[in-house]
Amino acid sequence: MKRYVAAFAVLALLVFGAGCTATPPAKTPVSVMVAGSLVDPLAGFEAEYEAAHPEIDVRVEGHGSIQAIRQVTDLNRSVDVVAVADASLIPDLMVGRTSSYTTFGTTEMVIAYTNTSRYAGEIGEANWAEVLARPDVRLGIANPMLDAAGYRAMLVLLLAEHEADAPVFESVLGNHLSPLLAPSANGSGLEVRLPEVVRPAAGGKVVIRDGSVFLLSLLEAGGIDYAFEYRSVAEGRGLRYIRLPPTINLGSAAHADAYRNATVHLGFQRFSTIGTERTGRTIEYAVTVPDGAPHPAAAREFADAFVGAAGEGLTGWPAPLAPVTTALGGG
Repeated sequence: MKRYVAAFAVLALLVFGAGCTATPPAKTPVSVMVAGSLVDPLAGFEAEYEAAHPEIDVRVEGHGSIQAIRQVTDLNRSVDVVAVADASLIPDLMVGRTSSYTTFGTTEMVIAYTNTSRYAGEIGEANWAEVLARPDVRLGIANPMLDAAGYRAMLVLLLAEHEADAPVFESVLGNHLSPLLAPSANGSGLEVRLPEVVRPAAGGKVVIRDGSVFLLSLLEAGGIDYAFEYRSVAEGRGLRYIRLPPTINLGSAAHADAYRNATVHLGFQRFSTIGTERTGRTIEYAVTVPDGAPHPAAAREFADAFVGAAGEGLTGWPAPLAPVTTALGGG
């Protein structure tokens, strides 16, 4: 009898122990590809969201906006949410891969710098182009083939040249790239056509990184003096910045007609079927849930919460816009 009691006790301990060490329920992974300018503000939101939704594991990756979309369209990755800094990229590049997108925020282009930047005490809204053109000033831009901030930096310079009727684009940027880039007339405005690969020329005056946020560590460490960034990013990082005129900073809906006076043609051959033009327009951020999202319900819930958080106008986030959802054909 004692033998059976002992055996039962051992069995009970095994069952109890198994219950104590049972694997907790698996969390639902929600993969989120975002423009690099959203990485910093998303960090805090991600932690808050996961605390409120313990069944969800949000997995954020930051890329240039074009690269974020290419994770779905070119690399065929299973992605739940895509958020980009240029809403117009979604209808241009994702038709057939998503059925709608929602715009939610805006910002403006600025020239970010630090206290240690060359001529930090001299640069201002009236002379920024002249300072950036100086041979001992190092300037950073994002790769325009991958990141919206990259081709927007070029659009700003084209608009500045159009307004000033002086070679602003060439002196600040075009003369320091390989091959050299110079704008040409395009109707009432200016355009520039990029080669397949945009590289800095010898001398190191211009630095190019795959995303605008990857320039921030260089700027903060003194590796470059100035960088074209979004105002929301500069404020989120506590950087100094020069505001540009609203007629060229891509941040004013009232000047949307003026922005169309500048066009950048991307050199990627893979874009040839849908057009390579990036024409100046007011900056709008957007989010979408791809049709092939592996967790569509969780993705939509996260995207809705994300849009709501963006509307709170917190530091580092784009300035809120009233959300507008646009349907796409072929989704």
